[in-house]
Amino acid sequence: MGKIIALANQKGGVGKTTTTINLAASLAVLEKKVLVIDADPQANATSGLGFDLKNIKTSIYEAIIDETDIRKIILTTGVANLDLIPSHIDLVGAEIEMLNLPNREKVLKHTIEGIKEDYDFILIDCSPSLGLITVNVLTAADSVIIPVQGEYFALEGLGKLLNTIKIIQNRLNPQLEIEGFLLTMFDSRLNISNQVYEEVKRHFQDMVFETVIQRNVKLVEAPSYGKPVVFYDASSRGAINHMNLAREILQRNDMTSLRQGDITIH
Repeated sequence: MGKIIALANQKGGVGKTTTTINLAASLAVLEKKVLVIDADPQANATSGLGFDLKNIKTSIYEAIIDETDIRKIILTTGVANLDLIPSHIDLVGAEIEMLNLPNREKVLKHTIEGIKEDYDFILIDCSPSLGLITVNVLTAADSVIIPVQGEYFALEGLGKLLNTIKIIQNRLNPQLEIEGFLLTMFDSRLNISNQVYEEVKRHFQDMVFETVIQRNVKLVEAPSYGKPVVFYDASSRGAINHMNLAREILQRNDMTSLRQGDITIH
């Protein structure tokens, strides 16, 4: 049975979508079966995996609101072992439409529970908010990766997210764990990046990933080509960072036995 990992932080611009796309692709390269669920109305994970939003007819919105069969919404990406459940701007209205639903915090959990066994990992890209959709994601997830930008104000609002996670653990999803804090947009030449890393490490210790995602031009360019960075420039720092992150997650989950033919990027 697969592991569902949410990528959440209500602060925008911290690299949630970039991490979702590129971690998913890296796990797929390591021959893990991966599904990305785009739970952000901006649908950047959908376009970043090469899909034209104008051509998306059914999305996670229809699965949640109209109870459309989730399997009919799954799209095959151009990456072997990697599938996508796309998003759409309609998802903006879903929170209001869900208000009167019974067990409204668990709608997504019930929607995707039938496909969990089809994948090794399901990665869910959250919107930059702590609204009902994000609560649904955290209720459905086994764990959460929290991207933290290596810049000033990075820790701002982190307490609010951690408090939300604690409430969900207490009331809705006792099994929810923090997979790890991930430093993103990291520049070792800047004092502030190093200070943020030390501060996060001091507060959260072993919950901080050893891997950091460094600032990298190729990471910025890759989405405009609809490709994860490992398929845009496999030798780039961004590709190497995400492959290392994928391996670290596999190690943390005791899934490090790789089958013959796995790709290694040095």
